[in-house]
Amino acid sequence: MRKAKPKKSQLLPDPKFNDPLVTRFVNSIMFRGKKNVAFKIFYEALDIIEETGKDIEGTPLEIWKKALENITPQVEVKSRRVGGATFQVPTEIRPDRKVCLSMKNMIQFARKRSGKSMSEKLAAEIIAAYKEEGGAFKKKEETHRMAEANKAFAHFRF
Repeated sequence: MRKAKPKKSQLLPDPKFNDPLVTRFVNSIMFRGKKNVAFKIFYEALDIIEETGKDIEGTPLEIWKKALENITPQVEVKSRRVGGATFQVPTEIRPDRKVCLSMKNMIQFARKRSGKSMSEKLAAEIIAAYKEEGGAFKKKEETHRMAEANKAFAHFRF
């Protein structure tokens, strides 16, 4: 590499919880630069979790963090061409990519859900991920299954 790696920009913490992870999640939700709308969606989703999740102990922010942790994949498969064949090689994921993938999956499956508003859909997906069910959790399980099935090709990792 000729150039030095670019510096990673520091995210400002969000105004309500003072947590940069929340800001990162809101940035993923955001459409067309509408950050206030994205913050509103996230905070409303946490309010919905607080109302509906009476049986779940912990604050809504802790529930959200636990849900993210539950859907965070540890390994993924990458295609490697060796000779004439293409192999699915399982590789470990960098820590920042793990967080990015889990957030992306949660938002993607929340958007696919049926519901009235995005905050309701997001709240439903967060609760489902917390209980280790829902689309995002299934995606993580599927990724791990693929990696387990292709464990024999792990020696192709470079």
